[in-house]
Order: sequence, then C-alpha cells, then structure tokens
Amino acid sequence: MADHFTDATSPVPPAELSDETRTLLTELADTLDRVHPSAAMNEAIRLARPLVLAERLHGATVAAYVAEQDLLAAMPLVRDGQTRGEYAALLRLIAEGVTQ
Repeated sequence: MADHFTDATSPVPPAELSDETRTLLTELADTLDRVHPSAAMNEAIRLARPLVLAERLHGATVAAYVAEQDLLAAMPLVRDGQTRGEYAALLRLIAEGVTQ
C-alpha cells in the first residue's frame, strides 16, 4: 500500500507474510551476512536482490514477479549508516514475525 504523501510503500505486517516471503527474507539475510556484512547496505541492493532470489526460485515468470513484489513490500527502507549485517538482522526479525 502506498503512502499518498510520500509515495513510499508501507511495509506488510509480519502476520500477513507468506511462508515463501519469510523464506526469501531469510535467504536474503543469509546472503547479506555471508558477503561483506560490515559493508554499508544501500537502496540499490535492497531493490535488486529480491528479483534475483525470486527468479532463482520461480524462473522468469509471473510467479517470480509476485514473489519479488511481496518480498520488497516486506523489506524496510535502508537507514543511513546501516551495515549489511544490521539489515540482515532486521530481515530475520521480520521473517520471524517479531517486527516490521
């Protein structure tokens, strides 16, 4: 759902995440923790990785597009100074339904 004032997408409440989205959040967190976890996280990574993971799971299909959009909706914006490892920890909390 978009915020009409900023055009920002509102995050999906954790209780409404599908099992597939939870799995993809965890896979993304694993990747961020494995590859340069102390490096800065950035918005380009946040926008690009969901498509890679979704197409790895579904191929270049409509299902991949839906999975990518669901994953992006579940992912918060990157905060200034946030590392890849810190963002990964946040994704795990979201996947576990602890926070959004």
